[in-house]
Amino acid sequence: MSAIGVDFAAPPGPGRVPPRRRGTRAAALVGGSAPLLVVALAVSMHVGSAIATELFGRVGPLGVLWLRCALAALLLAAIFRRRALVLPRASRGGVVALGVVLAAMNACFFEAIARVPLGVASTIEFTGPLLVAVAGSRRRRDVAFALLAGIGVALLGSPSAHVDTLGAVLAFGSAACWATYILLAKRLVGGAEPLPVLTFTLAVAAVVLTGPALATAGPSLWDGGVLATGLAVAALASAIPYLLELLALRLVSAATFSILLSLEPAIAAIIGLLLLGQALGAVEIAAMGCVVLASAAAARAA
Repeated sequence: MSAIGVDFAAPPGPGRVPPRRRGTRAAALVGGSAPLLVVALAVSMHVGSAIATELFGRVGPLGVLWLRCALAALLLAAIFRRRALVLPRASRGGVVALGVVLAAMNACFFEAIARVPLGVASTIEFTGPLLVAVAGSRRRRDVAFALLAGIGVALLGSPSAHVDTLGAVLAFGSAACWATYILLAKRLVGGAEPLPVLTFTLAVAAVVLTGPALATAGPSLWDGGVLATGLAVAALASAIPYLLELLALRLVSAATFSILLSLEPAIAAIIGLLLLGQALGAVEIAAMGCVVLASAAAARAA
């Protein structure tokens, strides 16, 4: 029985497709669902991030992030119960490492979007998975795609872009953590179910963030309105997208997964415009276009 519940070893019978053909068609169907999973996770993630910015003034980015991780872990445990809590002993060390990386990645990203538009932060952050895609390729032309993305990032550093320097540095930190997260997660989901990996990863991230969050947010964390909004952020920006991400990573390689994320900066920019009123200038749009074009070209080459 495969991970998606299709028995490739079942014997052929009347009206049934032979195992090899059934396996090929099922594999193609599952592989074809990966782009939809990636688009869905990108939309969910950035809608949740846009909602999170509403709480920055009350509990700060780290307070919102703690709520996001802690409530998402509790939400998954409450909905899926035992399925979310059965983690193989061999995977526990990897989950601790993944949780620490997740905490660092999201802390950098939340602090970044407190200083720069959502689309700009996402464009810079996306260089992380793009680097994974290029590093996993053996084609010279992929180096050209990486250079094109580099041009886009360089445009964001030009004076005409008006991008906050600290916000950009934090976004680059998130990019480095995201690349590490993809590689660690790909290794983990090969030996464990995605659901418990996600639940325990979020729990570890929440533990890591507890001290900084309490220090910056204080008693405001326990306000009813803050908790309600935090629950929405937890579902949209953590539970749903990370579960979809881990499912997608089981269907495709880490490099292919990174390529499929090519539209994420554009999705973030659109959500930032619609929900936060963050209109980007010509330079920012050109920079984002370079990154998206580089990723789309890499996807077509792949």
